[in-house]
Amino acid sequence: MARNLNVILQSDVANLGSSGELAKVRPGYARNFLIPRGFAVAASESATNRLAHEKAVALVKYEKQKKEAGELAQKLEGLTLKMTRQVGEDNKLFGAVTAKEIEAAVKAQGFDVDRKKMQLKEPIKALGTFEVPVRLLTDVTATLKVEVVKK
Repeated sequence: MARNLNVILQSDVANLGSSGELAKVRPGYARNFLIPRGFAVAASESATNRLAHEKAVALVKYEKQKKEAGELAQKLEGLTLKMTRQVGEDNKLFGAVTAKEIEAAVKAQGFDVDRKKMQLKEPIKALGTFEVPVRLLTDVTATLKVEVVKK
């Protein structure tokens, strides 16, 4: 009887590996737990080839997304948004400039950037020029300049 069995993980399994990895497990663990619950499939030659193909397709797709995000980042770097707000005494803003307002201003310039990707720690509550980092991908970040001026 085989001591270990190779399986391809279909989803993340704690203390074993993440989805798409090849893992060596005991036959009983694979037969009684992983395979019936859909966490893994037996590592046959066709399944291994399919896994390699899916990884290659995912890599090509990621490279395309990274290229598009890099182009968008270059365009956003040169963009300065001017936000006009009413101010009171001591040049304090009435309200604040939020990520939602910045998102609307960016969309008005013709770019599609989700506000959840903007890493604005807290709303802008003062006059001046601020830099807002925008994380387009895990390794592609652009800096958006927001200038808050009084009305």
